[in-house]
Amino acid sequence: MKKHIPNAITCANLFSGCIGVVFAFKGELEIAAYLVLLSGIFDFFDGMVARLLNVKSEIGKQLDSLADMVSFGFLPGVVMYQLLKVSDYSSEYLPYLAFIITVFSALRLAKFNIDERQTEDFIGLNTPMNTLFIVSLPFIAKDYPEIIGSSIALIAIIAITSYLLVSEIKIFSFKLSDTSWANNKFKFIFLIASLILIGFLKFVAIPFILVFYIGLSILHFRTPKR
Repeated sequence: MKKHIPNAITCANLFSGCIGVVFAFKGELEIAAYLVLLSGIFDFFDGMVARLLNVKSEIGKQLDSLADMVSFGFLPGVVMYQLLKVSDYSSEYLPYLAFIITVFSALRLAKFNIDERQTEDFIGLNTPMNTLFIVSLPFIAKDYPEIIGSSIALIAIIAITSYLLVSEIKIFSFKLSDTSWANNKFKFIFLIASLILIGFLKFVAIPFILVFYIGLSILHFRTPKR
């Protein structure tokens, strides 16, 4: 029975993502963002539970990628599609560029599955973090409509995030081999700083967290290990 628990959690990730897609197509992007958060929680715990129960399996790995493709690949594409639809450049074809995010998310997930360098950390931006950034944009648009309403800015975001997904930038994961400060200080610093930023700024904090995550990862892997 216990071998099915991680896969059930992964399916919950997929289910949340599917509902999020429905709300995103309806234009209710804030609800979609909260469903992305829910998917992210399920995505975090399915792997943890599999390791705790020692029931990791190949089907679980493939199911996880398929669920992520919906929640963190298709869903952010739909959110960006809706943002481009109401941007300052009116074109019936322009919004389709949003699904470049979906294509590069698929490439990133496929690469992750076969890249033996990514057993402990990531090479390229992980899809959940990228999706959190994309779904934060409608919240930012409330205060900065001139930026998020710009088609040029949105296309630039598509290009930059798509590149980051398949880049060779090494980024730390949140797998903990132990709980010591010495071995995990960069991860703990990131989590503490992120919680503080989210407490003050909520979803608007996500772009700052993304930049901090990449910068801290670069520093982490360039710092000599003692």
